[in-house]
Amino acid sequence: MALDRVCEVPHEGPMCDLLWSDPEDITGGWGISPRGAGYIFGSDIVQRFNNENNIAQICRSHQLVMNGYREMFNNGLVTVWSAPNYCYRCGNSGAILELSEDMTKNYAVYGPCPQSERKRPNDEASPDQLPDYFL
Repeated sequence: MALDRVCEVPHEGPMCDLLWSDPEDITGGWGISPRGAGYIFGSDIVQRFNNENNIAQICRSHQLVMNGYREMFNNGLVTVWSAPNYCYRCGNSGAILELSEDMTKNYAVYGPCPQSERKRPNDEASPDQLPDYFL
């Protein structure tokens, strides 16, 4: 089954489940997500997925983790969160996962930009000067 990844996220179906499902320290399969969309899943699901797809680790995002990244299930899954101090209130670090050619992992962890260095887009900036997500 092919998925069209260039789309608005639907309220149900595979794209919704991929975006909103999260790993949890649960035993035995799948659970209902507290987000109200997607599912939660445990180490058995990750191990089975990794084995069936011949991969060592799932690398994912879209879930806040306080230290910027979190490895789970004997390193079978890592969540990388790149937005430090999410929504200017969470106090979390951000991280970037760097992979070398031999697949050696390095996590670059960083904090938020100091308040004194933050800049806002000029209110009179033309639309072609702003990223699409500000329009």
